[in-house]
Amino acid sequence: MSIQSINPATGEVLETFQEMTTSEIDRILEATYMTFRDWRSRPFADRAKLMREAARILRAGREKYAQTMALEMGKPIVQGEAEVEKCAWACDYYAEHAEAFLADQPRETDASRSYIRFEPIGPVLAIMPWNFPFWQVFRFAAPALMAGNAGILKHASNVPRCALQIEEVFRKAGFPEGLFRVALVGAEMVPGIIADQHIRAVTLTGSDGAGSKVAEQAGRQLKKTVLELGGSDPFIVLEDADLQKAAKKAEARLINSGQSCIAAKRFIVVEKVADRFLAFLVSEMRSRRMGDPLDHDTQVGPQARQDLRASLHRQVEESVKRGAKVLLGGRVADGPGAFYPPTVLAAVDRGMPAFDEETFGPVAAVIRARDEAHAIHLANDSAFGLGASLWTQDPQRAERLVSQIEAGCVFVNELVKSDPRLPFGGVKRSGYGRELSEYGIREFMNIKSLWMA
Repeated sequence: MSIQSINPATGEVLETFQEMTTSEIDRILEATYMTFRDWRSRPFADRAKLMREAARILRAGREKYAQTMALEMGKPIVQGEAEVEKCAWACDYYAEHAEAFLADQPRETDASRSYIRFEPIGPVLAIMPWNFPFWQVFRFAAPALMAGNAGILKHASNVPRCALQIEEVFRKAGFPEGLFRVALVGAEMVPGIIADQHIRAVTLTGSDGAGSKVAEQAGRQLKKTVLELGGSDPFIVLEDADLQKAAKKAEARLINSGQSCIAAKRFIVVEKVADRFLAFLVSEMRSRRMGDPLDHDTQVGPQARQDLRASLHRQVEESVKRGAKVLLGGRVADGPGAFYPPTVLAAVDRGMPAFDEETFGPVAAVIRARDEAHAIHLANDSAFGLGASLWTQDPQRAERLVSQIEAGCVFVNELVKSDPRLPFGGVKRSGYGRELSEYGIREFMNIKSLWMA
């Protein structure tokens, strides 16, 4: 079996990789576990020195890594450069804070001394997606390695070059050989890796369907999972919002050419201001430039694969059949590549894919709400609960409403984004567990209680 790297902007096959055999994977898993046994006892200062070097290497190679992302999955190169910088930030952040996050915590009990320790559990299998091929990996790897764990990366099969470059970053930074390894395999080999005795936990970022399968497989082995899954994030615009400011955040729908779990999907707008906001939104979406992801002026690149574009267009067509109105875009772009134009659908309602499903591409679904209460009801009327964006100029109103929104994070008057300083994850079919901040680094630790009489 082979794994191909294909340029989605042209359809060109860039490189073909031979899939690893079962025996090769077995050797990698054994070596990673043996490396972990030494790494877990290394001082935080030693780990931090290597992690800061990884950050330096990322920044030095920013253009190279961004180009790989552009060629392999179509990310506009300016966004790729920003992604690399964010990875370096995460490395620096955990190099600085990991020791404090995992410090012993004294507890008052009947003992003469009692406290809580955080100890690494071992190699963690990371099953990562293609849409943020560097960031998704580093937001797992930086805290996991700083905590004393090891990592095995099963990356999406359409970004093998990205996977190998990430492995190279850690190798060049001086991390022990075998501590972070790439498994170039297809999905059919994942259950066997999960079952291997050397793997102690699994983290996955992907669809809710993939998450269900991995959770089931890990559950059979009684191995912990952290799942960051899909989203149908609401972008809630109330009547007192700054409409132009909200509409100018059209990148909330177009970041990574719309291929983001936390991109705004459903624009829920109170009826009183819906027409005005819609006019602003269409204008902003129309102004974004679609083109070659290697061009620094490009704001919207191709979809990552032809089949993904076809699936997105099916969702648009089915929504239109059920009553949605196309105000912009909505047609498959002519010419080579997997391009899909910025699209705005109005009159979207329940029962349409644009409302019920995760639309993974540059399609904004606009939904009218009668009032504030109806807007919150519509926002929560979803199987997903990853992020939400709320737009109002009344801070007290915002404070009151955020507790009513079913999501892992709510951003007020800003687009949703991940930040190493804040925990990241969702509820409902958007998964469970958290990444980033002190909560993320503790997910794959043995939280051990110590009692001394």
